[in-house]
Amino acid sequence: MWQWINRTVQEIGRELRGSTFKLIVSMGGFLILWGVVAPVGTIVWWLNQNAESLGWVTAPGSNPVSDLPQSASGAKIDCYIVFLPGIGNFSPDEITAGETYFLDRLVEQHQSCVAVKDVFPYSVANRDLGSERVFQPLWKLARDNDELLGSVLIPLRNLWRFAISSDYRYRPVYSMGIADTIVDRMNAAHPISKQRINLILISTSGGAQVALGVTPYLAEWLNARLTVVSIGGAFDGKAGFDQVDHIYHFQGQQDLVPTLGYVLFPSRWNWTVGSPINQAFRQGRFTVCSSGSHEHSGDKGYFGTAIAPNNRPYVEQTIDQVAQLPIWSINQSLVSQCLQRSTQ
Repeated sequence: MWQWINRTVQEIGRELRGSTFKLIVSMGGFLILWGVVAPVGTIVWWLNQNAESLGWVTAPGSNPVSDLPQSASGAKIDCYIVFLPGIGNFSPDEITAGETYFLDRLVEQHQSCVAVKDVFPYSVANRDLGSERVFQPLWKLARDNDELLGSVLIPLRNLWRFAISSDYRYRPVYSMGIADTIVDRMNAAHPISKQRINLILISTSGGAQVALGVTPYLAEWLNARLTVVSIGGAFDGKAGFDQVDHIYHFQGQQDLVPTLGYVLFPSRWNWTVGSPINQAFRQGRFTVCSSGSHEHSGDKGYFGTAIAPNNRPYVEQTIDQVAQLPIWSINQSLVSQCLQRSTQ
C-alpha cells in the first residue's frame, strides 16, 4: 500500500515538473494578467471623453438625440431591433448566418422595424479584437485557427468584458460607452425620430448582461419603450431591471449556460426577494419562457440550421417564439406572454 502511494506521489511530481503542467501554469498566469488589464480599455475610453460627449453638458432643453433629423423616407420606422451577440464574436460586423437570418425574418414580418446588427458588446469603443495592438498577433492567430484557438481564446477574452459589465465598479462607465454606440448605430440604420419609439434589445449569451446594463442610459437619452429579449442569456439580475419596461428570457431545454448564471449570482436566487430581478418577476415585468429543445450554440442552438424534432430548423423555432411576443407595436401592452412558460 505504502509503495503504491509513494509511486503515485513520484508520478505526480514528475508530471508537475513536465511541460504540460508548465503550459497549464503559464496559461493560468496569462488569464489572470488578462483579467487584471481587462478594464484598461474602458478606463482609457472614459479618460478620452469630455463632459459634452458624455451627455453631462448639453444645451438647455436638449438631450443626446433631440436634434437628430426626422425620417424623410416614406416608410414609418418607429421600431429598432438592436442585436447584441454572444461571447464568441470577434467584431461589430461579424454575426453568424443564423443570427442574420433571424433578424432579417423579424424585419420582414414587422416592417416598421429596422435591425441594428453592428454593435459589439465586448468593446466599449465598438472595435474588433484586431484593433487591440498589444494582443493583435494573438487575435489574428486565433481567428486563423478557429477550431484550435478561436473557439477558446476569443470567448475567454469576451468573458472578461462580461465580468466588467457585471462589476459594479466598472459597469457604469462600460455601459455608458456601449449605450453611446447603440444610439450612434441606431441613427446610422435610420434617423431617430423625436416621437416615442419602440426599442427592442435582443441579446444572447453574455450580450444579455450588456443589454441590461445599458438600459438606464437609453431610458434617459431616448423617448422609447424599452424591451429586452434574452435568448439563452446570462445576467446578474441587478442591472437594468428597474429601468426596462419588460424582460423576456428564453432558455432551451438543452442549454445549461443560463442556469450557470442563476447559480453564480445570488441576486438571481428566488429567496433574495429584494433583488431587482425578483421584484420585476413579482411585478410581471420579467417573463421566463422555454424555447424548446435548443442547445446554447451550434447547429442545434437558438440560431442553428439543423432540423429540430418538430421537423423545422432550430432557428425557425426561435423566430416563432420571439415573433409571437406582444412587443412589435408600441401601442401593445407588454403582458407576460410566450408559447411555453417556465419558472425563473
